[in-house]
Amino acid sequence: MRAAVIEELNKPLVIRDVPDPECPPDGAILRVGANGICRTDWALWAGNFWTGGPSVEPPFVLGHEFAGTVVEVGRDVRDWREGDRVIFPMNPGEGSCEMCRSGNQQVCEHVDSLVPGVSYWGAFAEYVMVRFADVNLVEVPESVGFVDVAALACRYMTAFHGVVDQAKVRGGEWVAVYGAGGGMGLSTVEIAAATGANVIAIDITDEKLEAARALGAVHTINAATDDPAEAVKTVTGGGAHVSVDSVGIAEACRNSVLSLRTRGRHLQLGHTTAAEKGDVALPIDVMMVKELEILSAFGMQGQRFGTMLNMIAAGRLNPGRIVTRTVGLHEASGVLESLETYGPTGVVVIDEFQA
Repeated sequence: MRAAVIEELNKPLVIRDVPDPECPPDGAILRVGANGICRTDWALWAGNFWTGGPSVEPPFVLGHEFAGTVVEVGRDVRDWREGDRVIFPMNPGEGSCEMCRSGNQQVCEHVDSLVPGVSYWGAFAEYVMVRFADVNLVEVPESVGFVDVAALACRYMTAFHGVVDQAKVRGGEWVAVYGAGGGMGLSTVEIAAATGANVIAIDITDEKLEAARALGAVHTINAATDDPAEAVKTVTGGGAHVSVDSVGIAEACRNSVLSLRTRGRHLQLGHTTAAEKGDVALPIDVMMVKELEILSAFGMQGQRFGTMLNMIAAGRLNPGRIVTRTVGLHEASGVLESLETYGPTGVVVIDEFQA
């Protein structure tokens, strides 16, 4: 099969033929229909994850944000067959640990060995292998295209879990979204707006702020020219009920916390880079006296996709609007490099693999 291979960290990907993946007894092989290019891919490719975070050794094939068609299942798989159209959540579970048994496969105790494109070769390729298919795979309706749902496997589902399950955003609340123009940020904007919240989008370019407004933001703040935390307090008359850091840089995280009103909820969706080393200084006294809550989300378990897919089917959500560009496999390297500076607005998706 054709794949875009990391031959050397922080160097252009190389398109070449590699062996097809082998199917494990509990897993499946998918023909990749579409794969989003995520900033996590950039962090792995650049060797720039937070201290203690995952790393990859060349040669390696990235790609954890994908949907596709089942072409083979292992002998132990009962629920799937050749021809099924599916999504595979980017942080799967194996089904038997304490977290999986409690219905929280997204924080499986064994996830470090299970993620395609992170733990083993992923979906910057024609085919990809997935583990524990019966535990993790989610059906894609025939009426929905793979490009439209590629981001569901990572950024969109994480935003949904964060906004709906963790922060429990309610209609009429003020929600501030930092890094609103990226894939995670735009997903958060659309989902929060769909709950009936009043969304404030914060970013550093007018182009990204316009994209956020098109997806439901009622106010925008350019953090390159204004103090965002003070601007949020002014717009909301005291602070947001929920504020979201979708990028993971220290300044965005701190400003998000400072944007909250008393008893507000901060939601962390972005992970840090090597610059932060996994640590961000926060105004702990303010957090204590205002009784602020600190929440986070790391993907979403497969059985929770039903609610999100029902909202998509009803027209309440449209993840395809987050996709701003599709590319061929041979263009993936250039997109990857641009993510160092959070370049693309929204999500860029690979939908052509015969490079």
